[in-house]
Amino acid sequence: MKLLLDTHIWLWTLQDPKRLGRRVLQHLKDDANELWLSPISTWEALTLHFKGRIEIEEDLNGWVERATAGTHEAPLTHEIALVARQLSMHQDPADRILAATAEVLDLTLVTADERLLGLGTIRTLANR
Repeated sequence: MKLLLDTHIWLWTLQDPKRLGRRVLQHLKDDANELWLSPISTWEALTLHFKGRIEIEEDLNGWVERATAGTHEAPLTHEIALVARQLSMHQDPADRILAATAEVLDLTLVTADERLLGLGTIRTLANR
């Protein structure tokens, strides 16, 4: 399975894995699954750091390299931008990009965000 990690799921794997559900942990640890990460999640994490909402205690370049190791980088394409704008959902731009990325690249979005679960054609894996 190809799993696109929502930003909070990715950050929890790095900083607070106890927040991950047993089923999600099993999927994340399964070597048969591919872990995907959107650059929008990196941007969100760095923004949270600059706002003081998460702490990154190392050089940001080193942190990004370490934190994204073992993941596939999802492209941010014009098609994804178009689909993101056309989705019938809330207006959070990062959520729209993540949902559109999952749809366009045929990935399963791993999230705890109730607003992203059950979005029609987008496959999701709930953190429960």
